Amino acid sequence: MIKTDILIIGAGPTGLFAVFEAGLLQLKCHLIDALPQPGGQLAELYPKKPIFDIPGYPEVLAGDLVNNLMEQIKQFQPGFTLGETAETIEKLEDDSFVVTTNKGTKHQAKAIAIAGGLGTFEPRKPLIENIAGYEEKGVEYFVKDPELFRDKRIVIAGGGDSALDWSIFLSNVASEVTLVHRRNEFRGALDSVEKVQELKKLGKINLITPAEVVAIAGNGHVEQLTLDINGEMQTIDTDFFIPLFGLTPKLGAIANWGLEIEKNAIKVNNALDYQTNIPGIYAIGDVNTYPGKLKLILCGFHEATLMCQSVYQRLNPGKKYVLKYTTVSGVDGFDGSRKEAEKAVVKSID
Repeated sequence: MIKTDILIIGAGPTGLFAVFEAGLLQLKCHLIDALPQPGGQLAELYPKKPIFDIPGYPEVLAGDLVNNLMEQIKQFQPGFTLGETAETIEKLEDDSFVVTTNKGTKHQAKAIAIAGGLGTFEPRKPLIENIAGYEEKGVEYFVKDPELFRDKRIVIAGGGDSALDWSIFLSNVASEVTLVHRRNEFRGALDSVEKVQELKKLGKINLITPAEVVAIAGNGHVEQLTLDINGEMQTIDTDFFIPLFGLTPKLGAIANWGLEIEKNAIKVNNALDYQTNIPGIYAIGDVNTYPGKLKLILCGFHEATLMCQSVYQRLNPGKKYVLKYTTVSGVDGFDGSRKEAEKAVVKSID
């Protein structure tokens, strides 16, 4: 059983920043996310795309924002359960909650913050008749551990940043990398497109366009793929097939927790603390809805801040918290570290 003060479901930017605000209040956090790494959409869908509306950053790459958030919360030592989804919830007699994931991992917390962005991200799967039978038997929708592909033949399908970036990365891991895309043009960062072009010339990436994987064959594991190349069928031998066609957001099992749902979002009390209709369960960021809601990262940061203040009062009834600016109070990490402004020097002037 993993025990914490606040269990955050969703490790996107709002969930990550909530760790910082909770840490200022000396509250511990643990995060659950279906993706194999923190960052949510920013890390998975567009890590190299710039964001222009983060206060203090005229321009910041999505991936860099995630890295900065991870650095900011490091001293508060959050725990992570990655590659798993929150499935069931149980309320105990002491008003704490137990959340169990699809892999059986149990978490107990005094408060829950649902920060799932647009919901649980499920991979968009190609329309191949027997693909389900090969999932985790050579068909992988995420690259969780690159070492799985060490010295193996792999075929990646897709035309966005993920397909380009993983083709580049795995060209130094796999024995053979083939990138398949249904168009000749790619939608991705220019430097990634140019890098794939360079690796193609060096013979480190096989590029097949315009083409589409239409069939999978193998005895208990992927062994062969059939490609439709301009109407002509061609088979290629491979050990792994990695289709990277993006993600589809869904509320998932959270929709069955008895929360008030409106248009696939969780209704909250925005007049106070973004609490749901179940006391002790909050929803922050893009996953919630209320009058005037804006699905912006900076709004999620604001919601996370007020949520943490409410949780503090819930966990410390009757105890008054005196808000101090970090320039005055400094920041004390759970790892014993301390950040503070440089003290003023008391010295007379001759």
